[in-house]
Amino acid sequence: MKTNTSAIPYAVKMHPLVAAAAGSIIVLSLVGVGVITGMIPSAHSQKASAAVGTSVTAAGPAARDTQCVGCGVIEAVRTVELRGTASGIGAVTGGVTGAVLGNTMGRGRGNTAMTILGAAGGALAGNEIEKSMKKRYAYRVTVRMEDGSIRTLSQSTPPAFAVGDKVKVVDGALVRT
Repeated sequence: MKTNTSAIPYAVKMHPLVAAAAGSIIVLSLVGVGVITGMIPSAHSQKASAAVGTSVTAAGPAARDTQCVGCGVIEAVRTVELRGTASGIGAVTGGVTGAVLGNTMGRGRGNTAMTILGAAGGALAGNEIEKSMKKRYAYRVTVRMEDGSIRTLSQSTPPAFAVGDKVKVVDGALVRT
């Protein structure tokens, strides 16, 4: 009796190393997205907690009469990282790339699942990478005013002053005294 070999479905098994590589790529991508989004803290994380232009008065009205209005000494200069905005190009590019890479793995339903996972992971990673590439820096300068108050000013360019320099705040800008 002869058996019909065309009725037996052709099954291809994935090599365990390919499956391990696919799994490690997915895990690595998720860790990368976690670090980029700040869900996983890194040694380079900086939190900006100071408000711009805040003022706390410590001296009374008698002390203000004999002091220079707007004069003070720089106490600190901090660099603060500002997140960029995404236009969507990174998400689209990452999604397409992830879908193409995911489509090369698995067969049948596994192939479809990997394509969807690749597209979703690639879109998330691409969006975060675009934001990271467009980041900017601001410089927070803390000034202790002569009246005892503290003011924090934000600048988009590095300040030309150092800690300990005497300055005057004029219309929200620092001027050397």
